[in-house]
Order: sequence, then structure tokens, then C-alpha cells
Amino acid sequence: MPQVKIIAKNFMDMVASLPAMKLDALYHNTFICEAILRSLPPLAKKYILQMLYIDVPVTAKAMEEWVLADGFSKHRVAIDRLIQLRVFTETSDRKKETSYRLNPTFQTNLQKHLIYGGVLPREPMPSNITVRLPSLDDLEAYALGQWECFLLQLISSTQTEKLTNFSSSMMKVFQRGLLTQREKEAPRLTESGFQFLLMDTNAQLWYIMREYISNSEERGVDPADLISFLLELSFHVTGEAYNINTLTEFQRNTIKDLVDLGLVKLQQGRKESWFIPTKLATNLSMSLSDTSSRKQGFVVVETNFRLYAYSSSKLHCEILRLFSRVEYQLPNLIVGAITKESLYNAFENGITAEQIISFLQQNAHPRVAERTPAVPENVTDQIRLWETDLNRVETMPSHLYDEFPSRDVFEAACDFAREYGGLLWEDSKKMRLVVKAEIHLHMREYLRRPK
Repeated sequence: MPQVKIIAKNFMDMVASLPAMKLDALYHNTFICEAILRSLPPLAKKYILQMLYIDVPVTAKAMEEWVLADGFSKHRVAIDRLIQLRVFTETSDRKKETSYRLNPTFQTNLQKHLIYGGVLPREPMPSNITVRLPSLDDLEAYALGQWECFLLQLISSTQTEKLTNFSSSMMKVFQRGLLTQREKEAPRLTESGFQFLLMDTNAQLWYIMREYISNSEERGVDPADLISFLLELSFHVTGEAYNINTLTEFQRNTIKDLVDLGLVKLQQGRKESWFIPTKLATNLSMSLSDTSSRKQGFVVVETNFRLYAYSSSKLHCEILRLFSRVEYQLPNLIVGAITKESLYNAFENGITAEQIISFLQQNAHPRVAERTPAVPENVTDQIRLWETDLNRVETMPSHLYDEFPSRDVFEAACDFAREYGGLLWEDSKKMRLVVKAEIHLHMREYLRRPK
């Protein structure tokens, strides 16, 4: 079975993919420089700080002396990342000796940031103007609710009620690779689509934001400007109100889209309007491995393969149906079971055992998350065994040849199929062989030739 994985790139991967001129222009923004520094591996951060006040190139040999022998692989990863992001520029002298130096614009802005301290992209509005701001708990509930509405519209082909303001063309961009549709058939999830649903919220968000940025030029927006604004947004304070009039027209249009994704909340006062960033927005510059923003779990799995999900979310119910048999749903409880049939259905749709186990572990209810393991071992072992059983036999289109007139013709046919890499099985005693379907025409032509 083919294993398909979605790589949900973070913003630093997007930044690294920009043309050199746009990348250099981004470093005029102090917030971009700080976001880049935050995202780097520890060793790369160390190199930047060591070279921050060095205005001449440092040789590669000299930098290798800064690390121990067993840390050379990490050193190589750090250097490669810094070059990708154009934080380091690489030069070679006449003796072909490689040297590195910091990007001058990046270096200057980071120096200013360290000396004068960071400032907010914009000041929050005074509390006497913004009344009745939502609490942090209410804001988090709003963000997750908006995100779930977006995902339901994204994956549901039968959704009649429009839950977001995204245009149908924009939704098709998001659905690209996640849904497939044959003629006169309803859209259905692809293997990547099933895997997308089992990702945590942060990973799903990176995937959607990558598609949103990749499509920006078609909407007349510069990807570099969009990345710059989104990273700038991540430096705002969660729960604070910011005047929408401080934004440019393109930024205001972007904010409207981000409302549908749950990244910001819009509020209207008597005279002013403001936006309030949620945790999803302020976590944008964090790496995918960061777990500080993980939402509280809701799933309990028992040793008898029974599954209890303490949730009223339609999305959670749809996700659980991907790999379990949902038996009934109460106002705040979903009851189901992990069965061989439900797992086989999941495996056939491209979901792997490890993805299912990872989902159950990441979303374990707080009462069971404290245990080790959070999901019973007999359940995880059985999920892996059922996947192994399914993968034990692989089907392949093929053709059987028998009743050869002589052994010479049979052996020549075997050699011909072997040369094409299409011989699957042979029985020399009964003179039978099986070849791959793709070489059937070649084999037929070969056997029809006069001998």
C-alpha cells in the first residue's frame, strides 16, 4: 500500500523558498528577523549571536572548531539552514577556502533589536474604548469553533449551509490534494485528506496557510508581503484589541480571511473597529514541534477496544469515524469501538497505524493522559498487527501464460519477461509463468514472432 504523507511546511520553509531579492527585502522588518531567530535550531542561534558583531567573514574551518566532534552533523544542519534563509552568505577565496558572514541587513536589525529592545507592531487600544473584550478562555473557544467550522466545510461534500466567507474558488485551492471527484460522483477524501484530518491543529494550520500563501499571487497579493504581515501578527498579544484603521487595505482584506480560520476576532464599537488575535495567530511563528498550544484531549480508549470521546463537536465525530465504529452520540459524549473492519477501512484509505495511535495519544483525555501509556498497549499492538496483516499480501494486475509448445519457447519467454523486469512467478515443471500487466503487450508480440 502506498504511504502518502503531507509535509505541512512552517513559515520558515516558506521564507526560505522566496527569491533572494524578496528574502533580503524581508529582513528590513525587525519582526521577521526575530521570528527567523526564534525558529532556528539551537546551534544556528548560537552562531548568529557569536557573529552578530563580527563584520568580516569567518572561515568554515574556524567555525568547525566551535563544535565537538560528535556534534558535526548538527553543525552541518545549522549551516545549511542559515544558508537557505540567506542569514549566512557563503564566499570562497582564491585558495577555494569557504567563509561565512551574516546578512548585513539581518545583522543590523538584530543589533538594534538587542540594544533598544523589541517594540510591539502596533499599540493596543485603550480599555475605555474597547469594552466587553472576550476572556482568554472565550477567545480560545471561539478560535477552535471557527477552525472546526472551516474544516467541516472543507471536507464535507454534503454541507448545504455555508459556514465561512471564503469564495468557492478559494475553497477549491484549500481542497486541492485533500479531495478528489470523479464524473457524476460526490467528492471524497484522498489518502492525504484522511491523513490531514488526523494531524494536530498546528500542523493543519501550517498546511492551510501554505496553500493560502502559495495562491496569493493569483489574488494580486505579493507572497513576501503576506508572509511579513502574518509573522508580524504573531508578535501581537493574545486577547488585546488593535485598531483596524492601523492596517493597510491588503492587510484588512487578509484579516477578514483570518477571521474565518479563527486566527483573529473582529469587534465593532460605536466609532472604532478592532481585531483581537487568538492563540492560533500568535503561535504562527512557532515550529511544528512546539506542543505548548496543544488543546485539551477528549478521548479515552479502554483495553476492550471501547472508545469514549467527551466532545459535542461534529468534526471530532467525523474524525473518529475514519478509524472506528461510532455506535451512538450523546450531547457531550461519543461512544464507539475500534474494530478490525473499521481499521481495515482506514488502512485502505491511506491512514497508517502510527497515525491512528499518534492521534489517540495526542488527544487523550487529561485523566488518562497522565498514565503511561495513555493508550493501552494491547490496543496499540493490535492496531499495528492488523496493519501488518493487511500489508502481508499485495495485489498486482498480471497475466498467466501456459501451454507453451516446447521448453525452449518457455525458457525464452521467461528470459524476455525477466529482462523487462516483469516476471512475477514461474513454474518450470508445468511450464507456466505470470508477468506484470504492463508488459503483457510486449510479451504477446514476442511470442507471436516466428521462431
